[in-house]
Amino acid sequence: MNAYLLLKTLHILSSTVLFGLGAGSAYYALRAWRTGKVEVIAVTFKHLVFADWAFTTTTAIFQPLSGLGLAWLAGWPLQQSWLMWSFALYVLAGVCWLPVVWLQIRVHKLADQALLEGSAMPIKATVYMKWWFGLAWPAFFSFIGIFYLMVAKPS
Repeated sequence: MNAYLLLKTLHILSSTVLFGLGAGSAYYALRAWRTGKVEVIAVTFKHLVFADWAFTTTTAIFQPLSGLGLAWLAGWPLQQSWLMWSFALYVLAGVCWLPVVWLQIRVHKLADQALLEGSAMPIKATVYMKWWFGLAWPAFFSFIGIFYLMVAKPS
């Protein structure tokens, strides 16, 4: 296997982990939140925060590096519109993702505190979840756009 095909395979696998984990995290976060059970929210968000640091962060760093490597190996000029749009959408997704990670950490800490105190989730957690939900959509659609651009490579 040549360097390009190896890097392309790793890039595709990494994007699958990044997108799949994001979609899966969103699903489990919403399911946990909708239970209204503090213990379910605390445990679920504990695992979401870990998964984001262990898997999402590593793939989020690898993706642009492998993408740039692929462009270089293929001889594609970085000024091609589909590459520039891909980079722009990736930055948009990242700008949405960073506050989402902070919000998940906050919800997890609030859930742990509520669990310790035997109280309900505070109103602040509801505000955080509304922001979390709102920021997730632009990131999700950005990745859909990136996948399209990577496959179609429109001129």
